[in-house]
Amino acid sequence: MSAPVFGHGKLRLYLLALLDEREQHGYDLMQALSDRFGGTYVPSAGTIYPRLSKLEEDGLVTKRSDGRRTVYAITDEGRAELAARRRELDGIEEEVGDSVRRLADEVRATVGDAMRSLRADLAAATSGPARSAPGPQPSGSADDPRRASRARLEQADVRLDDFRAQVRADLKAAAATGRLSAEAVGLLTGRLDALRAELHEALRG
Repeated sequence: MSAPVFGHGKLRLYLLALLDEREQHGYDLMQALSDRFGGTYVPSAGTIYPRLSKLEEDGLVTKRSDGRRTVYAITDEGRAELAARRRELDGIEEEVGDSVRRLADEVRATVGDAMRSLRADLAAATSGPARSAPGPQPSGSADDPRRASRARLEQADVRLDDFRAQVRADLKAAAATGRLSAEAVGLLTGRLDALRAELHEALRG
């Protein structure tokens, strides 16, 4: 998530909006933010709790003990600030939506490019100049179809390994920053299932 989405005072306002929905623990707020952003933003405790403390100092939230955890609730003063800044909150929601869609598009483009490249490599591996009519051939000769198929298999294995490494690196990088969404994973699995079905039909032919 890019910094401008939560510029000065914006995360504070967003926390107030979440607390206006219901009382919540600090961890619940972190999870709610992650859910709202489709996993593209996962705030840390060091980000959330100092702001909650400041909101409490300003009289905008209260806290109470619930066993080992602390529950935060919005006050009337907090609701008044939320109402006064409603238009700003709407703008934050729009920025969040734009950021999530942009990240999803980036993942989609990366996966799509890799899938197209894999299809092209597989097509190249199974194409070539027309062969002469088959006839008896010495086992292991250069024209042995089984030998040619093994060579193509090795080529496909290399490309598949490269594809897996590249996509896994992209996924790990997104996950490390909290930007790996369920939509992106669903896109990957759906495209792979479709490609497997296409390849299965091609191999049967």
